[in-house]
Amino acid sequence: MNIPTIENPNKYTGLYVVDFGETSSVGFTAVEVAELLESEKYADIKVYKIHGAYPDGKMELKGVPSGIFQLEMGMFFYAGTESTSEKEYDNLVALAETTLPPCRAKVELAKITDDLYTTAIIYPAEYNDEVSSWLIEIDYSTSGAAAGGIEAVTSFNEQKTKTIQSHQLHAADAYKNKTGEELLSVAKQAIQR
Repeated sequence: MNIPTIENPNKYTGLYVVDFGETSSVGFTAVEVAELLESEKYADIKVYKIHGAYPDGKMELKGVPSGIFQLEMGMFFYAGTESTSEKEYDNLVALAETTLPPCRAKVELAKITDDLYTTAIIYPAEYNDEVSSWLIEIDYSTSGAAAGGIEAVTSFNEQKTKTIQSHQLHAADAYKNKTGEELLSVAKQAIQR
C-alpha cells in the first residue's frame, strides 16, 4: 500500500487510512469509513486505523475488519441493588457532561433480576479503545463486576427485563464528517484533512 506523505502526521492519530487497491487515502473519520463501506462502490476497501505517527511521516497502522463498523460494543457495570446502580449511572452521565465521550453512546440503567442491576454504556464497536481510554480519563469506577464486548451487548439485550433510565451521550467531534455525494466525490483524494 502506498501511503501519501503528510505534514503534521500526529494530527492523524485516531483517524483511518483507506486502501482502494490502486490508491490509498489518509484521514477518514470512523463515520466516513462506515458510510464508504455501506456504498456499493467501496464495499471491498481495506481499512487501517492510525495508532501512532512520527515526525518523519511514518505511521503505526492496525487493520480493522470492515464488519466492525456495523456492530455495537458495550461495557456493563453490575450492582446488587438499584440504588447502587443508580448512583453509578448518575455518576457516569455527570462525568460525560463534563468530559464528552469520543463518540455517540447510550447509557442505560437496567434491571436484570430482583438482585442484579447494571449501568451499561453502548457505542459503535470501532470506538472501543477510545471509550476505554475515556472511562479511565474521567476516572469512572464502580463497585461490582463488569463485562464488556460485542457479545455482551447481545446478551444484555436478551436478558434485561426493565430499562429504568436511559441517556444519549453526544461526542466531542473533532472533525466535521463528509457524507453522501460530498464524501463519494472526494473519497480517493490522497489526504482528506
